[in-house]
Order: sequence, then C-alpha cells, then structure tokens
Amino acid sequence: MLRDTKVLMTGATGMVGRPIALELAQSNEVWAVGRFGDAQVRAGLEDAGVRTVQADLTDTDLPRLPDVDFVLNFAVSRTNDWGVDLDANVDGLGALMNACRTAKAVLHCSTTGVYQENGHHRFAEDDPLGDNHRGGGEMFQTYSISKIAAEAMARSCARRLNLPTTIARLNVPYGDHGGWPVYLLEAMLAGYPVPVHEDSPSEYQPIHHDDMMAMLPALLDAARTPATIVNWAGDEVSSIEQWCSYMAKLTGLDVTFAPSAHTLSSVTCDLTRMHQLIGHTRTKWQDGLASMVEARHPELLAG
Repeated sequence: MLRDTKVLMTGATGMVGRPIALELAQSNEVWAVGRFGDAQVRAGLEDAGVRTVQADLTDTDLPRLPDVDFVLNFAVSRTNDWGVDLDANVDGLGALMNACRTAKAVLHCSTTGVYQENGHHRFAEDDPLGDNHRGGGEMFQTYSISKIAAEAMARSCARRLNLPTTIARLNVPYGDHGGWPVYLLEAMLAGYPVPVHEDSPSEYQPIHHDDMMAMLPALLDAARTPATIVNWAGDEVSSIEQWCSYMAKLTGLDVTFAPSAHTLSSVTCDLTRMHQLIGHTRTKWQDGLASMVEARHPELLAG
C-alpha cells in the first residue's frame, strides 16, 4: 500500500475514486481537486482527512495545485454533450498533467471500453480502438470516444513533459461501496428484468476495490515515458448472468434477463501485461459479491 506519500487525485467524489481517496488518506497526504458541487460530499472527504481544492480543470486560470509525489486521475464526465465531455476528459487532463509536471508519476484511469467491439475476443493493449460503448444506451454516447481522446492527451503530455505515466484500462470496478453489480442488485430488488447482450453470455472481468488498492503502487511504479498502457481487470472471467444468478441464490430474489442488441456487449481482456507488470488479483468474484450484498442490503441475507 502507498504510505507517507503526497497524492493528488481527481474524481474523488465518484464511485471509483471516493473510496480510494478515503483509504489513501489514512496513511498519506491526499489532495482532491474538483468542482465539489455537493458541499456535503466535500465535507465528508475533509472529515476523513482529505484536503480539497475547488477547481474546474477546463478553466484557463487554474489555482496553484500543490507539489505532490503522485497524481491519480479518476475523473470522468459523462454528460453526453460532446463539447463538455471532451473539454473535461481531455483538456482537463492536459491541464492537470501540465500543472503537476514535477510529480514522480501519473496514473490515468482509462477503460476497456476503448476497444473496438469484437464479441468475446480477449483484448490486448495493442488491439484496435473504437466506439465500444455507443450501443450501451443514452448515457454512453460520448464515453468511449472521449476516453480514447483522453488517452491521446495522456500520451502526449507524458512525452512532452517527460512525465512518467501509466494508462490503466479498467474493466468493471466494484466493492462494498458500489459498482455495476450494485445497480443490477437494485434492479432485481425492484423486480426489473436485467438487460444482457443477445450475444450471451455478457462477459467481463470485475475487479474488487481491495485488489485495486493493492495494485496502485505497482501501477505507479510501472509509469514510463512514453506512457505505459496496461489492462486493469480481475483475473476471473464471469458474466452478468452469473453475477445475478449468484446474488439471487444468496438473497432469494427472483431474476429475469432481457436479451437485447442495444446494451453493452462483452469486454474481456488479455492480462499478460498486467500480470508481468502489476501482478494478479486475489478476490474471487463470488466472495466480492457476497461482501457487497451484505454491505448494501444485509436484510436480504437474514436467515
């Protein structure tokens, strides 16, 4: 684990970044940069020891950011407004890396949603990129393209600023705090059918928060110029159908599936490079889901 370092984070109010910020703050000096539209969320971070800087990284005049050892970029804008999302995800990242050019390393969190859709193919880091998430519904119209553009910005800044950088393509993050499986559990609880792709099963490699935290030091150690690009996912391939059936078994809830071509398709990864540079994950998806259900809805496990 990271200890006694000075870390600057973006996305510290988000589903992925917030639990990371809170855990890092226990043994590091953590600075969170963001707009902080929700004062209560900001206060919660500060109460946990996270220092906050209110800033919009798309502004031309930024406040001075602290000198830090490491930069973790977990911010993402998904408004589906192309101008807003490109400015936030791409230009904002450029401003961040330029402002923190003296850091030892930058971790830019990207997504395996940058790969060109290709059924059940295991994507390696040099596979073709494309608009993977466009078919996933209205909330994903700008997602893949703006994340590809953000990777280009990270690569450019790493070279021009001589700033060691790792671009980590994250698969499905989850944990007791939340994640995609939580939304699926809530759908089951409400009696809604769970959407799955018609090219079944809908396969992914979910990665638990505990494994993400354990891998942060190695991801930062792997930072280079030019930037290192690596898939970041759980070792086990599993499917939405398996997750929901397992949660139904744990809770007694009913689950029905709604196959469609208009939902996210499978995204699984070749983890050869991750295993070489970063290591292996340890949390079994069944154990992670059981812990998540207990944390989110312990009443469903009664008896």
